[in-house]
Amino acid sequence: MSPSYFIVLLLPLISAQTFHWGGCPDAEVQDDFQLEEYMGKWYEIEKLPAYFAEGKCIEADYLLKKDGTVQVVNSQVVDGERMAAEGIAKVMDEDEPAKLGVSFTSFTPYSPYWVLKTDYTNVTVVYSCTDVFNVFHLDYAWILSRSPSLPEETVQDAKDLLISEGIDVSAMEPTEQDCHEDEDNDSNEEEED
Repeated sequence: MSPSYFIVLLLPLISAQTFHWGGCPDAEVQDDFQLEEYMGKWYEIEKLPAYFAEGKCIEADYLLKKDGTVQVVNSQVVDGERMAAEGIAKVMDEDEPAKLGVSFTSFTPYSPYWVLKTDYTNVTVVYSCTDVFNVFHLDYAWILSRSPSLPEETVQDAKDLLISEGIDVSAMEPTEQDCHEDEDNDSNEEEED
């Protein structure tokens, strides 16, 4: 299959992605990354557009399994209903533990999930890039938090980090995290009844 034909086949996916000419930037990941400390729930604060995450109240839950892989459960609210996708992540190279791969089906290869920076308790910045014949690349970037919101200064610091690594953040968009307010209101109403 010729590269130009392949590109035409990818156009529907590309339209929902962040697409750039040339190869992926060589972003640096977190030094001395501790996978165990990274486990637990993270809320999506901002992201580059992704065809698989167009809902709101997007969350990622990570659980370290006995075999060293990570159970990944990504969920989002679409049309008022929480939907989830389960996958597996694993460290791809023991010398660079912040470079994980994640897959949501048994027949697809692992996609990059690079932790560029995290403090484990508040914020993490994640990047993923797929190079297509070194002609163009599709990338994702996420700013995640342990709580449904972050101070604007922290979000800007995360974007500045991405920019310093050569990653275009101009298309980043905030993720609505208002479902938790709705859940709190629902539980308060039930207590009053």
